[in-house]
Amino acid sequence: MKAVIGLGNPETKYLKTRHNIGFMIVDKLLARNNIVLSDKFQSFFGKKDNVLYLLPKTYMNLSGRAVVELMNFYKLNIRDILVICDDTTLELGTLRFRKDGSHGGHNGLKSIINLTGSSDFDRLKAGVGPIPQNTPIENFVLGNFTQEESEKLDKITSLAADAVEEYLKTNIMYVQNKYNKKHC
Repeated sequence: MKAVIGLGNPETKYLKTRHNIGFMIVDKLLARNNIVLSDKFQSFFGKKDNVLYLLPKTYMNLSGRAVVELMNFYKLNIRDILVICDDTTLELGTLRFRKDGSHGGHNGLKSIINLTGSSDFDRLKAGVGPIPQNTPIENFVLGNFTQEESEKLDKITSLAADAVEEYLKTNIMYVQNKYNKKHC
């Protein structure tokens, strides 16, 4: 069993913010697979076959709480999860799969690492940068995409959903080789 976890913030006001690109990518997967969500594990939760989908409602900085609940209930190993999140150091239109690593300053990843006690999980980072000069990171990630950025957004979230589907059928090395680059 695998878990695909999109990070973001649950309120409507955050729906189209850069921090919610993880939610947006998982939403594409849910729509493609006709998965109906329920309220479970402090999250929006869905399941199809051997894949669990999780959109934590704990807000970004407490994402680890929901992840730990899911892992405990399904007896998942840390290697069974793929976390999808934004990355301000990558340009919009860039995807980067990574096998493990540090949180890199991302509070959602930091919460998951702290509460699971491990950084040994796969992740897909979707670029939302660069941050304009003299813009606080919080304002940037909690801000909406510009009109110009929104034109790329549908393409990159669809491509990211394709990549996750391939990841579930293959492995991290395969998708790294195919998708770790700027696409648009």
